[in-house]
Amino acid sequence: MRYDLVIFDNDGVLVDSEPISNRLLAGYLTELGHPTSYEESLRDYMGSAMHRVHDIVLERTGRRLPEDFDDVFHGRVFAAFESELEPVPGAVGVLEKLAADGVAYCVASSGSHERIRVGHRKTGLDRFFGDGRIFSSQDVGKGKPAPDLFLYAAERMGVAPGRCVVVEDSPLGVEAAVAAGMDVYGFTAMTPASRLAGAGRLFGDMAELAALLAD
Repeated sequence: MRYDLVIFDNDGVLVDSEPISNRLLAGYLTELGHPTSYEESLRDYMGSAMHRVHDIVLERTGRRLPEDFDDVFHGRVFAAFESELEPVPGAVGVLEKLAADGVAYCVASSGSHERIRVGHRKTGLDRFFGDGRIFSSQDVGKGKPAPDLFLYAAERMGVAPGRCVVVEDSPLGVEAAVAAGMDVYGFTAMTPASRLAGAGRLFGDMAELAALLAD
């Protein structure tokens, strides 16, 4: 293994949540008078913390989203997770391999701690992630593309940034990892490879990751 720590993004990398959450986000924004298609939601908000949604809507329209926007949105997302959410195909195998080989890993997500844990419980991934392996943009107050979250995760895990590799599927996440001085593997299952051009390596099947990391 060329790295001392593998840092996973969560949504779209470990849990197949991006189609669910972006469908609901586009619908809710449209409902509030900010017409947004599913494709536009993926383009503008995939991989970002909730404050980015507020910032972009305010910048574009001059109108603030309702104070309860996050609570209502997350309520809809969590309800959908209960009936729809699955792990990303191949993710369980990768985590089992890393655990068996004694390779350190963690998750660093723009999502809240509650969102991460709800998704992990539903998909069974909670068995791989104790409290010491979960990091959220809530912990640093500044989400991707800032490098803060990845640097915080590396510090808490006791690994130098240059010995870390980040597995990401969003342009914002790739930008954040590069800014943190970490190698990045871009997961192209949902994102065109051209939008993850900053990643050092690209792959489209999570089942390939363990072999790529050992290469």
